Amino acid sequence: MKKISFLILFIASCWMYSIAQDSLLSNVYNRPFQSLNGEWNYIVDPYENGFYNYRYEPFDQQEYPGKGAFFLNSKPADKTDLVEYDFDQSATLTVPGDWNSQSAYLYYYEGTVWYKTAFDFSKTNQTNRVFLYFGAVNYQADVYLNGVKLGTHIGGFTPFNFDVTDQLQEKDNFLVVKVDNKRKKEGVPTLNTDWWNYGGITRDVKLIETPATFIQDYFIQLNPENKNHLTGYVKLSGGAVGGKTVRIAIPELDINQEFITISEGVALVEIKLKNVEYWSPSTPHLYTVELTAQAEKMVDKIGFRTLKTEGHHILLNDEPVFLKGISIHEERPFSGGRVHSIEDAMQLLTWAKELGCNYVRLAHYPHNEHMVRLADQLGIMVWEENPVYWTISWDNEATYLNAENQLTEVITRDKNRASVLIWSMANETPTSDARNQFLTKLAQHARQLDPTRLISAALEQRDYEGNPSVRTIDDPFVETVDILSFNEYIGWYDGLPEKCREITWKITQDKPVIISEFGAGAKYGVHGDSLTRWSEEYQENLSKETLQMLDKIPQLQGISPWILMDFRSPRRVLPGIQDHWNRKGLISEMGEKKKAFWVLKAYYEGRKVRN
Repeated sequence: MKKISFLILFIASCWMYSIAQDSLLSNVYNRPFQSLNGEWNYIVDPYENGFYNYRYEPFDQQEYPGKGAFFLNSKPADKTDLVEYDFDQSATLTVPGDWNSQSAYLYYYEGTVWYKTAFDFSKTNQTNRVFLYFGAVNYQADVYLNGVKLGTHIGGFTPFNFDVTDQLQEKDNFLVVKVDNKRKKEGVPTLNTDWWNYGGITRDVKLIETPATFIQDYFIQLNPENKNHLTGYVKLSGGAVGGKTVRIAIPELDINQEFITISEGVALVEIKLKNVEYWSPSTPHLYTVELTAQAEKMVDKIGFRTLKTEGHHILLNDEPVFLKGISIHEERPFSGGRVHSIEDAMQLLTWAKELGCNYVRLAHYPHNEHMVRLADQLGIMVWEENPVYWTISWDNEATYLNAENQLTEVITRDKNRASVLIWSMANETPTSDARNQFLTKLAQHARQLDPTRLISAALEQRDYEGNPSVRTIDDPFVETVDILSFNEYIGWYDGLPEKCREITWKITQDKPVIISEFGAGAKYGVHGDSLTRWSEEYQENLSKETLQMLDKIPQLQGISPWILMDFRSPRRVLPGIQDHWNRKGLISEMGEKKKAFWVLKAYYEGRKVRN
């Protein structure tokens, strides 16, 4: 019965993807592509004159928009012709990259910037299809190819693509993207955050060529109820997709099996395994998985492992594991700006490994795909988070659909990564009926798409039965999540470090607990005694006191202190100390390790799983 129920979940997820994400390609990371990265011309347009006419009517909704529409990339026909912009005479920005760190003029800018590039493209086979893929654009992207609108994407941290087969020319294509990073009350995240609102085309742009019938999506994971079976699906798109043969080969395991798609193009997969080397932090083994359908062959590196909770334990491959973690923002080391390269991702994860981590919390939004791909290779477990942060518009249906779509896109991208253990629904969201319904629907959606991983969120807490010395988790969402998590800042926002000695927790649920954040601000090189704010000694002392306090929680199964590296935030304005940087990093933005780094490293060296 359990096996049947699990297969039903997979069938449901197939239908969900077929309906909700029919065009999003999986494993773009390993598909053949033509890169559109490089120098793009740009125009700053705070009044959006290139999008609206003087009556504030969108040009792209008019039959004859006129030469004022930037997406047409118009040129004067002769010396009398009036065109009041010229991309080719405008300055350039590097793609991928944020505009804030590339131009002092745009450092604080929030609004519209138009990007334009030109390219040639020749298909290898005339029957093939071509997709234009964006790794991420912050926040809203309106995309035009050769003057024709392809569509709009909302959400700053997740991938999207468009089928451009019929719009492409072999020569002189021009691609124009209107990027708008204005914060909005109804947005996800909303107006108020504690990180820099980096605008721009922040991740790779690619042209992906596929056969006419192609592998759109696949999900191949161990069955959580039987670690000797691979279970999942492969989904084809394009043309008549029913009754097609899909072949899955894993040479290292001597697996080479065929499956037949149903009329919707989905082939359900069930494969028996022998002598599997399971993925774990100590042995992050990845298998080469080959998928073949029609004229297409795809290759991925996938690790196989089981994951579940049992009482207050987290079980990886049926063995208890303690998550020795750190939180990470997507801030580029040394030079600042949004991380976009594999080298920057490797630097952040290398620091985490040096700290002794087997786990990272990627806060507070989906990070670059490099992070989870490298985590697979390095044996680092991952918490991924949907950007539902603080004060979302809980009653707004469009806001919910936006959050659900971003969650769908990150799960589509990363569901085959062994390193990903936890989908987090939200961070520090105040409880209310509307909020509880919002998050519960998100959790249900995540489980429909991926029944193999754990659900969590940074939950709310309060005094236990009115006693300020005893804390408890006070959040109805505890009934939905698999792992109880919360942020606490005793000794920084709540009293001084010695207060940690007075506080205990009374957690009544028999579920694992992860402390998703704790920490203190310190600027590298500022020294004083252990009560001098902003000194390395204060942060060092609070780290020691906090770790001793948290160790008394019986259900404690992991921590992810705040945060690996200092990161930019416009909320942090103290001159000479913050200067628009959140200083809670264990490492400065220039890579300098603070005293608290060594405190946490020593703790992890001695920390074991407890019964």
